[in-house]
Amino acid sequence: MVHTERKLTLVFEYLDQDLKKYLDVSDGGIEASIMKSFLFQLCRGVDFCHHHRVLHRDLKPQNLLINREGELKLADFGLARAFGIPVRSYTHEVVTLWYRAPDVLMGSRKYSTPVDVWSIGCIFAEMCNGRPLFAGTSEPDQIDSIFRHLGTPADDIYPGITELPEYKSDFPVYQRPTSLQHLVPSMDPRGAELMMAMLAFDPAQRVSARDAMSHPYFDDLSPAIKTMGDHK
Repeated sequence: MVHTERKLTLVFEYLDQDLKKYLDVSDGGIEASIMKSFLFQLCRGVDFCHHHRVLHRDLKPQNLLINREGELKLADFGLARAFGIPVRSYTHEVVTLWYRAPDVLMGSRKYSTPVDVWSIGCIFAEMCNGRPLFAGTSEPDQIDSIFRHLGTPADDIYPGITELPEYKSDFPVYQRPTSLQHLVPSMDPRGAELMMAMLAFDPAQRVSARDAMSHPYFDDLSPAIKTMGDHK
């Protein structure tokens, strides 16, 4: 950081590309071992933010930078906000549409860390399939895409959903699947289970970034990857 009388200059390390560009040249998704490494690092970075009471609020492949050593780092904190108790009221105009949680899409302004975890789940599926999981063209279309793939939630699945500002009683009713394996055919069952925990409709039931790192999906991840960046 270079601070002069008239100017503040921030100097960052150079990273070779972002995850979006990496996906663009990876036909049909990323190799399973690399995907697992990137996902763990993503969860670890988000957990660090949440531990320090910061919501990123704009997680997407374009904002995840990768270097030649396979390190993944969070970038673009332009929409990030500090959070605390009591829960603050935020704008719902956050997160690029495809990675926006349904509670935010339906107008919730009292959200917290689960909003970032939903985005991680969407990125996880995109790394596996090579394409976005929910690619809506508008907010209503995005909600419909989520419901079509995950089922339409009711109060028993998501208590309080009917109280959200943008909730509509005439939402199309889609059946809820018992597993998300069909959405990520090439992913192993433990990965699909973790993704389902990240994409829980009820924010209170969504797995935290910290708990996600302890999921059995990462059991065979090398210690070198789990501790990557510690020396820095």
